Amino acid sequence: MSTKKINVFGYIANENQFIVKAQDFKIKISNNAANGISEMPNPLEYLLAGFAGSVNAIGQIVAKELGIELKSLQVEISGTLVDKNEKTKKGRAGFKSIEIVVKPTSDAPLALLKLWIDTVKERCPVRDTLLNATPVLLTLIKEYSPSETI
Repeated sequence: MSTKKINVFGYIANENQFIVKAQDFKIKISNNAANGISEMPNPLEYLLAGFAGSVNAIGQIVAKELGIELKSLQVEISGTLVDKNEKTKKGRAGFKSIEIVVKPTSDAPLALLKLWIDTVKERCPVRDTLLNATPVLLTLIKEYSPSETI
């Protein structure tokens, strides 16, 4: 099994916006953590959007491998957040549950589509990351030069 490192870099643009550079793209993220109206998605919406994008990408690859013609593909994802009023010191701060509805348009038989979605589930890296404990190392560096954000 080979590994690949993916890097992004982020910085504060203003009090309501965080900018993340990924490859040659700048992604604007709202500082509103959840359930607010904003001009851009918040971090949790980006997480769900990335999940939907991953299901789509792996779905397209697996469909080709299985000889399935996908005329279209919709992925709907919703997440239920832990109520902040219910959260205790030992409680979680994230999603209580995530529900995904995948709607392919295809002439493929149901049995083949079942094999397709089962394979997508097994190969989706975002799903795997969310379902399994992934070590996360968070490092604090007290002093830095703001010019590094350019």
